[in-house]
Formats: sequence, structure tokens, C-alpha cells
Amino acid sequence: MAEPLKRATTLALFLNIILFLLKLTVGIISNSLTVISEAINSSTDIISSLAIKYSVRISSMKPDDQHQFGHTAAQPIATFIVAVFAGVLGLDIVQESVKRIITPANINISLPVYLVLGVTILTKLIMNRYQIHIGKKYNSTAVRAQSVDSINDVMASSLALIGVIGVQIGYPRIDGIGGLLVAFFILRSGYEIAKENIGYLMGKAADQNLIMEITSRALKVDGVEGLNDLRSHYVGDKFHIEIHIEVKRSVSTKDSHDIGKQVQYAIEALPEIRKVFVHIDPV
Repeated sequence: MAEPLKRATTLALFLNIILFLLKLTVGIISNSLTVISEAINSSTDIISSLAIKYSVRISSMKPDDQHQFGHTAAQPIATFIVAVFAGVLGLDIVQESVKRIITPANINISLPVYLVLGVTILTKLIMNRYQIHIGKKYNSTAVRAQSVDSINDVMASSLALIGVIGVQIGYPRIDGIGGLLVAFFILRSGYEIAKENIGYLMGKAADQNLIMEITSRALKVDGVEGLNDLRSHYVGDKFHIEIHIEVKRSVSTKDSHDIGKQVQYAIEALPEIRKVFVHIDPV
């Protein structure tokens, strides 16, 4: 499972480096804050890709003495750090954009500016679809976070393109406004990523649909008379489940143990579940 995730993060890193270099070069030549802001946005994507690539590698490591339930928390931690970093950079761009609105700079808009922004929009659209597919297929919070960032980049680059057109037709303050809009999408991306991953880090409980599926699987096991307690929480990006099953008092200890194991295996077959702890209550 780890190999497709590694390929996805490596591809994202490679493309983000290329886009960053292109945007930075064109941004410096044109002196457009909108394009430079886009370059800064791509620099956050590079840092994000590096952090996520590293976290995917760590999360695929086997449990050890210090991490007996594995290393799956690496991905939510990495993506949360990236979200904080995006917020800091977004605020810096806001400050510079306000200065450009107050005091517009001389800007040299040329064909490469349009080409770079157009290539960014197309590349990020393709990346978004690919990352959504991989993130869902392998239940990777890190790759899903990248897909959110990619679609925000599409919207940011589209607004940047509109800003560049505005400058060229004689409205220089639009460059600063474009920078503000790009900053907004950087901040929004950071917020959305943080909001999703805070649940993993805080041990959020499973939603009602998953609880119903767990309950159904447990009750289908022969010998289970009922349930009286079920708790869940995230450990990394997967759930740990504690479930109390009711078994007839007359059933032997060995048979009760076997029933508990069947319940454990039935629930652990769900892709969202990492570990199930079964408590047996005689009734």
C-alpha cells in the first residue's frame, strides 16, 4: 500500500518544485506581487510535499517497542504542521499586498506570465484528481490534504490570472488585490487541512454510520447476545474500538474467547479500523 502513496507524494514534490522555479523567475522579471505570491504558495507546496512524503514513509513503518500500535499518527502531525506554516505565509502575503494596494509598483506583464499561470492551473487540476483517487483508495489523510491544497491552488492561480489581466489593461492596484486573493486561498487551504487533521490528533470518535456497521458485524457473530458498550477514537488516521459483547453465562471460557476473537476479526476487516478490543460480559 505504501508504494502508490510514495509515488503520489514524489510526483507532487517534483511538480511543485518546477512550478515554484517557473513562478519565481517570471515573478521577479515582471515584478508582479500576484505572481510572486503564487511562487510563495508553491514554496509552501514544496515544504508540504516534503513533510507529507516523509510522514508517509514513517507511517508505513512496522510497530516497534516505542510505538506498539504503529506510526500512523505521522501523517496527521505532518499535515497539521503544514497548515500552520501556510497560515504564517498567508498573513505575510496579506501585509505585502496591502502595501502594493496603497503604493502600486511598476509591473511588466508579458506572455510568460500568462503561460506560467495557465500551466499551473492545468497541472494542479490533474494533480487534484489523481490525489483524490489515491487518497480515497488508500485512506491517506496526507494525500487527501494535498488534494485540497491543489484545488485551492487552481482557484488562487485563476484569480492571479484575472489580476494580471487587470494590471495589463491599466489597473495597477489589482496586482495587490490579486496578492490578497492568493493569500486568502493559502489561508483557506491551511484552515481546511488543520480542521480535518485536528480530529485525528484529538482522538475523535467514529461517525454514526461506521458505528452502525461495527454493531451490525458484531451482532452477526454466532453466540453474541447483545452489546452494552462501544467506544471509538482515532489513533493516527485509523480507529481503535473498544466493544463489550454479551455472551450467555453457560458458555465455556474457551468458547467465549473464540466468540470474542470472531467479533474482533469481523470488525478489523473494515478499512477504517486499526485495532479492536473486545470485552466479554456473561449474561
